[in-house]
Amino acid sequence: MRYSAFTLAREAILGHKNWPKMWRSPEMKSSYDAVIIGGGGHGLAAAYYLAKLHGITNVAVLEKSWIGGGNTGRNTTVIRSNYLQKESAALYDEAIDMWGTLENELNFNLMVSPRGLLHLAHNTHDMQEIGRRAHAMYMHGVDAELITPEQVKDWIPFIRLNGRFPVMGALLQRRGGTIRHDAVAWGYARAADSLGIDIIQNCDVTGFQIESGKVVGVETSKGPIRTNRVGIAAAAHSTELAEKAGFRLPIEAVPLQALVSDPLKPVMDCVALSNTVHAYLSQSDKGELVIGGGTDPQISWGQRGGFFEVENMISAVLELYPIFSKLRMMRQWGGTVDVTPDRSPLISKTPVDGIYVDCGWGTGGFKATPVGGRSLAHMIATDRPDHLSAPYSIDRYFTGALIDEGSASAVAH
Repeated sequence: MRYSAFTLAREAILGHKNWPKMWRSPEMKSSYDAVIIGGGGHGLAAAYYLAKLHGITNVAVLEKSWIGGGNTGRNTTVIRSNYLQKESAALYDEAIDMWGTLENELNFNLMVSPRGLLHLAHNTHDMQEIGRRAHAMYMHGVDAELITPEQVKDWIPFIRLNGRFPVMGALLQRRGGTIRHDAVAWGYARAADSLGIDIIQNCDVTGFQIESGKVVGVETSKGPIRTNRVGIAAAAHSTELAEKAGFRLPIEAVPLQALVSDPLKPVMDCVALSNTVHAYLSQSDKGELVIGGGTDPQISWGQRGGFFEVENMISAVLELYPIFSKLRMMRQWGGTVDVTPDRSPLISKTPVDGIYVDCGWGTGGFKATPVGGRSLAHMIATDRPDHLSAPYSIDRYFTGALIDEGSASAVAH
């Protein structure tokens, strides 16, 4: 069924009894042309683009829990492309462009909101850093503006400019903003299913069948599957899958937390980041403040995180925005992010022929969902990278061609 104003009106008259399920729950086949492990945004997007762009529809997406239950549903919904390196700028800005047309393509309301994103500067070093990054962005064709404290005040009237963390200026990207994270997973799942993709939930991958260095199948909790093409898009859990296939990935897993407040009337129509004090926030369509901070310092698979990080981000928010001092937090959650040495992703072949990875995004995975999924699909279909993903091979850790975004992407992790 195609969603439209007409179908909405029709179903309202009929009592909303005829809406079909957004995707099927099919029985798993014994073999597929390709298998994608991970039912988050990247895995579902890869399956969709395999079918749409490459005509490969005999594909299974295997998710060990439920669709969108991992990092896709555990983030702060921010999209941006304010990166320093040219490879990062090309990748993330392509994602921004794809977000702009994706709602029409998927026929699904993703609640795309390019409301503007401000990266605040609190000292001389911050000003030098955002100046350097703004000029690099301009050279790469990415929109960037350096604004004054007075202009910051125009965007956020209740911000404290001269407190413990004085605001000396900001880097503004007007095309940055937010997108509803759950809707991204649901939209891609619905579109992939409509093209014949099998989405298998509650299906854990327990091993791989490898012969003469080439994958020939996967072992799952629901039985074996024969396939000669496997895409791994499982974020931090990609390392576990790689070990089952006999190789290692240069990734560490750390928790990243976020908070949501009680709903407020509209007070904030932009996203504000602060790297020095490591707190960022925006307001959701329901009125909640969505607050994020830095990663926990210890390696962990936990999706809860330490209380000290909650204290750090809340204290920073209150210093900058004292208007929220009496606001109550409604819930807290964490995701397990996959961090590489140069803080850039892996979109790559692996030592096992026929196994490909899309991981290592750290905190940047959600914002790059469409371009990451499309690049993984291209690699699975053609056995070679597209022009955007070519620099992100695992080989860069042997050649030294790193894409260092460790302290250059507004948040240093």
